[in-house]
Parts: sequence; C-alpha cells; structure tokens
Amino acid sequence: MAEATLTSWLKEVGDPVEMDEAVFEIATDKVDSEVPSEVEGVLVKKLFEVDDVIQVGQTVAVIELNGEAGAPAPEEEDKEVDGEETAPVEAHALEQGIQEAQETTAAASPDYSQSERFYSPLVRNIAREEGISLQELDRIEGSGKEGRVTKNDILDYLSKRDKGAPQQATAPAEVAKTEGKTATFTEKPQEIAGTVKVHPGAADEVVPMSRMGKLIARHMAESITTSAHVQSFIEVDVTGIVAWREKVKGAFEEREGEKLTFTPIFLEAVAKALKKFPMMNISVDGESIIKRKNINIGMAAALPDGNLIVPVIRNADQLNLVGMARKVNDLAGRARANALKPEEVQDGTYTVTNVGSFGSVFGTPIINQPQVGILALGAIRKVPSVIETEEGDFIGIRSKMFLSHSYDHRVVNGALGGMFVKSVADYLESWDPKREI
Repeated sequence: MAEATLTSWLKEVGDPVEMDEAVFEIATDKVDSEVPSEVEGVLVKKLFEVDDVIQVGQTVAVIELNGEAGAPAPEEEDKEVDGEETAPVEAHALEQGIQEAQETTAAASPDYSQSERFYSPLVRNIAREEGISLQELDRIEGSGKEGRVTKNDILDYLSKRDKGAPQQATAPAEVAKTEGKTATFTEKPQEIAGTVKVHPGAADEVVPMSRMGKLIARHMAESITTSAHVQSFIEVDVTGIVAWREKVKGAFEEREGEKLTFTPIFLEAVAKALKKFPMMNISVDGESIIKRKNINIGMAAALPDGNLIVPVIRNADQLNLVGMARKVNDLAGRARANALKPEEVQDGTYTVTNVGSFGSVFGTPIINQPQVGILALGAIRKVPSVIETEEGDFIGIRSKMFLSHSYDHRVVNGALGGMFVKSVADYLESWDPKREI
C-alpha cells in the first residue's frame, strides 16, 4: 500500500489522548481500520481533513506530550515583562514545527494519480523518494507492457540523471520495445484500457460507484493489462468428500464449536498442490521471478453490499483441517462484519474463489496481482456419470464439480497450469472416507 483515505476523526483538537487510544480511522484498498496513538498527550493539530488521501509516511496529526511540551521551565515561571507573563518558547517552536511538517508533507508528496499513465506503487514510491515530479516521470520511456515504466526503467533514468546524461523526452507510453522490434501505439495505456463514454437517458438512474467498487474496478482492469490470462478446466468427482463431510460435520461442530464447510477441504488440497508445484507460488517483478517461500492463500469472500474481499490464510500448508476450518470461519465472519485488519488482506501468494456459492458451474476469474494464478470452485451438482468397475461400466449418480484455473501465461505455461489443477483434482478424488478429524 502506498496511500490511504482518512475517513473520520475520533478526537478533536484539545482532546486528551491515551496511549493506544484510537485517534482517527483510515480506509485502505478494502479495509477500514482505526489508528491508535503511540504516545499519551493532547491533540493540538490536525494536518488532514476527512476524505483526504494520505501517503504512507506522511504526518497526520501533532500530539503534545504530557509534561514535555508547553510547560514553562521552573526558573521562568515567575518572570514578567511589563506586568505580563513571557509566552513559553515551546509554544512558538511547536507552531513552527507544525508549519514545517505541513510544508514538507505538501512538497514531498506529488500527486502521480493526475497522470493519464499508470504507475505501479513501487515506481511511485521510488519517484517520490527521489523527488521526481509528475512531469518528469511522464517523460521517462517505459519498457513494460504498453509502454509502462518498470522499476528498472526508473532506476536507469536516475542513474543517467545523476551522471548528467541527457534524457530522451517522449510522449507517455507511445512506444514500447518487444523482442527487438518497435511497436507504436496510437493511444495512451489509459485510453486503451479506458471506458467508453456513456450518456444516460432521461429515465435512467445514475448511481455513483462506492469507494471499494472503484478500487476493485481499477484493480481488475490493471490485472487484465498486466497478465496474459489463460484458463484450464477440469471436472472432479467429489462424491467421497460429500459423503464424508455429511457423516462427520455434526460431531465436528459439537466438538470444535465450528461449522465444517467444503472450503477448508478445498484449501487444503490447493496448499498441497502449491507445495508440489512451487512455480505456481510466484510473482513477476519486471523481468525477474520471485519465488515465494510462504504459501499464503487468499480466500475471496462476498460482502453484504455485493463487493468481494480477499482475506489471506498465511502458511496454509502448515495447518491441519481443524486449524484450516477455524481460520476460514474466523476470516469469513470478520470480513462480513468489516472487522478485518489491513495485514489480513496482504501478502497473498495464490487465490481461491468459490463461484459455486452463487450457483455458477464454473467461471474464468481474473488474477489477483501480483500473483500468477487463481482457482475458481464451481457448484457441486449431482449428475449422471459413467462408473467403471471390474464387472463393466454402468451409469450412476455422482457429485461432481468443475475447477477453473486462470494463470499468467507470461510465466506459467499450459503444462504447469494444467498439472497444477489436475493435482488439486487428484487429491480431492482420492479422499480417504475413513479419515479421522
């Protein structure tokens, strides 16, 4: 995350603030959370208003520490000038410090969102730290997809700038180099991936998108322009799992105080497959691949307002089925109550989404960047199926579902993408009906 929106102040100027007491609330990409004070004192200045966007590292408020500021020194308490008490030097220093903080905050935080060109949070952070203006950033030639500026591009620019080499000024993202050839784009990236202007009719209702809705829309569009999406589908016979869960769910809930859904069973299978195929547990950084050490599975959860949020189950491969069920139920419940912490929706390495909960047989989900794969779980249905036995084949009723695997074809080929989802299917179909829990 590079920024957050201030949604409300919980304290007013002059209010006392206890250590660890919430001072204001912020909204990040999908989570609202309170920000506690790390000190005890009095709130003396607010540097931002509600709905302001704050960059990471910026000063938001000034708290006067109890007993450390504003109190006159003992030897100065009784001094008077023309019958009036001398104003404490600390008060002037405090006001000056606030003014400097405001000026520094404004000067050090150029608004790169005003550009028609997309910049990743990493590129924006580097530009901000190096004091690169929006106009200067727009002039850097990008080597990424559709002319995007990568980390290597901006570091190369800084290296040349420091050496005094002249920089080529080009229109943003008009030219991109691919495999030794030059491809010219007649439109800027935002225009290519932008929306068509729509004119509502007289009887139409215009409903503004929610903050989360706008973030999701932008995130999905960026994912499509970043990754080459490819899908693999496989049908899985889960008759054994359905029968086993039906047999143990009552005793499980009575013993553990938790419901046993299908989700932890599927996540356990995905975690085992990721361990078997570690090249599905990666991210792409420019022309480099980052192999993730931890298996952190994102679990897409539906919210009451219709939006989705993806809490993350960290080190999923280290959880047994009971632990997985507890984690799934806890995160899903707090997601619906809007009680997740920011760190609980970060650092996912692979995502699973259950489209079957809405009745869909299968889907083609969009990859959750910067991951390279996402698995959609289709609805479990009773269907007629050919059953092979030693005595011959016959038609029977089986519980089946589809797994839909979307993966980034830049780094995951069809063989790996297909073998991964086949591994998940094999694990589910070989479920032990006598398994203890």
